[in-house]
Amino acid sequence: MVRAVVGDEQQLKLAENRLTGSGLPSQVGLVIGKLSPKLDKGFVYDLVPTPPNDTGDPPCSVIGGAGENDRNKKKNSFKSKSQAEASALFIDIDWVSEHARQVSRMLLGGMKVVGIYIWVNEISFKNSITTLCQTVKGVAAAASSITTDQNERLLIHISYSPMRWTCRNCSLADNVTASCLRPCDFKMGKVLGSLQTFRCTYSFDVRMPVVHEDGLDVKRFADVLRDGIMIHAKELAGAKALIDGKVVTEDEMCASEGFHEVEFLLPLLQHKYMKCNQKEVLGLLLVGGSVCSLAYLNSKEPISQALIDIKEDIIRSLESRLDIMCDEADREFESDTKDIQEIDNHVSTDKFVPNLDLQVQRKHCHLSFPRRVLVPWLEGTYICDYIQTSETVEALKDHCNELMSIEVPTDASEILEPESETPIVVAPSTIYFWNIASGSSSTKLDSSLAKNIRDKANEKSSDSGDYTMVKLSLLILIVSIILGLAVNALRVS
Repeated sequence: MVRAVVGDEQQLKLAENRLTGSGLPSQVGLVIGKLSPKLDKGFVYDLVPTPPNDTGDPPCSVIGGAGENDRNKKKNSFKSKSQAEASALFIDIDWVSEHARQVSRMLLGGMKVVGIYIWVNEISFKNSITTLCQTVKGVAAAASSITTDQNERLLIHISYSPMRWTCRNCSLADNVTASCLRPCDFKMGKVLGSLQTFRCTYSFDVRMPVVHEDGLDVKRFADVLRDGIMIHAKELAGAKALIDGKVVTEDEMCASEGFHEVEFLLPLLQHKYMKCNQKEVLGLLLVGGSVCSLAYLNSKEPISQALIDIKEDIIRSLESRLDIMCDEADREFESDTKDIQEIDNHVSTDKFVPNLDLQVQRKHCHLSFPRRVLVPWLEGTYICDYIQTSETVEALKDHCNELMSIEVPTDASEILEPESETPIVVAPSTIYFWNIASGSSSTKLDSSLAKNIRDKANEKSSDSGDYTMVKLSLLILIVSIILGLAVNALRVS
């Protein structure tokens, strides 16, 4: 359990100045940092405000009380005590959770959405404990870890009346009440400047079988890919690694600064995909390429934690790219009124629809995942974003500004594009593959097709038998004529 939290002093002071000068009675946003279970300590890197929703409304507001006027005691001297005590917070939990989901895609290894912050007066905070706990749990669910996850998140309260910072640990296992909040020791210090960077270019080549189970529909491409990614995550979790060309021990600390190169040593193929019955496999998706991964490690953490963070970042990156493709496909379907048959007739090798099932998308498909680019963030660290093959880095500006409240450098050379070979997926199309995939059972061909095959076989067998009888009759006739001529010749002689 996290008992102490250290926030980066420079970034949190900037956030405090921004909030103080905003004149807002309330604001909610995300806490970016890291929770270290081995150290029982949390680290806060920055606070990112949640932007207004699609209608332009703020995600947080004070209701039922004095609201903004509470910030100035002189102006509110006429307010009754009962009115002030009635003030509480309204938070658009779904919108804040969606913000957390999208921001989590942009964070590299060792950086996560670890909770929320709230800028509001003391009375409104105390009257909104249930709402705040629900928001923390909603954010935790939206930005959950793929492989491992802590059962706790942070709630940071920045009060302007009086001005002070407090931090609480919110247990996700407890009920949504005040009892799920526990105070943490909170202080500010140097955090970002002491981070160490680990870098890995991970190349992979995975075969993902498309398996059909009796009674279940054939899966979508996205489902098959997602299952395959999670299987690969389990294999990667047990992989050994070299750091700067050396094998490291479990509890070893990293003494040197700068970039550290990580290389994973995966075991040879263990035939994990060969356990299913051959008749159950409908086909194969081929997925391969390279993922550029970065992870940041606190100087007090063991070097093994960097490997855990790198592995999780690789898998999270693949899943994020798949989610982006599915989101884009959903948007296209919403604006497209064509029926499934028309889509089927126009699917080409350049058009891949991850949300269509394997019965609809029957042509050979070749898809390039969005490529990862690295955008400068705080004190030499980076965040990431993803752009399609047809996009340029110009597409990042609005996205980074809206979600992370940062300005993308105007100099494009500061944005790193380290992936020369982005991950791709290929779905080979064969007659046998799709004939089986279109049937109701994975063990039999379509019944009408099978009947036609049997009828043709019977016709062929019947024709062959008739032809053989004709040949035999002609042979007997010829032999009889020859024998008759021979007998007559003997009689004459």
